[in-house]
Amino acid sequence: MVRIAVSGPPGSGKTTQARRIADTYDLVYYSAGGIFRELARSRGLSLEELSLVALKDPSIDLEIDKRTFQLAHEDNVVLDGHLTAWIASDLVDFKIYITAPLKVRVARIAARDNKPFEDALRETIVRESVQRKRFIEFYGIDPLDLSIFDLVIDTSKLGVEETFAIIKNSIDKFLKTHKTANH
Repeated sequence: MVRIAVSGPPGSGKTTQARRIADTYDLVYYSAGGIFRELARSRGLSLEELSLVALKDPSIDLEIDKRTFQLAHEDNVVLDGHLTAWIASDLVDFKIYITAPLKVRVARIAARDNKPFEDALRETIVRESVQRKRFIEFYGIDPLDLSIFDLVIDTSKLGVEETFAIIKNSIDKFLKTHKTANH
């Protein structure tokens, strides 16, 4: 039984790595961002627009976080989301923070979403500043405080494979130690 949380800002590579972790270790994958995107689609809003709505309407974050917290009680899961590691902190066994500098992340987002860099930059800056404000105001969580994480990795100079090799090595060491400690 293992529960892993993968957090980080948009475009850092957290979703790619969380899915690889799920596949490699035969874990169930859940995404808080997927829940947020679905809420935006269901309301006919962009991610930027829903972020601004969420600043005034805490029920959006609370819905996502309630679902994340429920999923964190399941066995053999990988939870992926900006705040996931903080929300499910006491329930998960291993917490990973994946990041990259803003320009690198925005270039990835622009390519992924097939939009101009300038649009992705504006949306990302708005989204991240609004989210940080919400996280501090609603939860007392500063997403720039990475002290809760077992592994922090900057993906800006690493490819997907190199990043995953570091993550896998860390998880393998944790699992080996975890199994030994529990027997």
